[in-house]
Amino acid sequence: MAENPAVQVFWIVPRGPRAPGRARMLLRAQLGAWKVDAGVAGTAELVLSELVTNAVRHARAPHGRDIGVRLVRRSGTLRVEVADAGPPVELAAREAAEGDERGRGLAIVEALASRWGYRPRAHGIGKAVWAEVGLRE
Repeated sequence: MAENPAVQVFWIVPRGPRAPGRARMLLRAQLGAWKVDAGVAGTAELVLSELVTNAVRHARAPHGRDIGVRLVRRSGTLRVEVADAGPPVELAAREAAEGDERGRGLAIVEALASRWGYRPRAHGIGKAVWAEVGLRE
């Protein structure tokens, strides 16, 4: 039996405080159209929210640069990818102190995703951070 080809969608989300909510709304609509299991959809939504929030807070992107969101559905896997124009710095999950109000985003992504990583963007401006979540099909 041949593997199903990848299906993907891409959105541009204006960089700002409303970006995580906008990205979640687009993701929910798309995963509903793809009939993705509610548990998987909830996990993907949390992962996306963390990645977009990081792009808004930490990317140090030039003014006017938006955030790219890409979803890729392959047989058994959903990839969530967030691209920004910030410098491609090395990323790692860190352990936040008990009283810290921030600093858990990538640790949450690491805990929920089957794999995650980052790469420089194709044309040399910025980076893309991605995470994969297993699908229940």
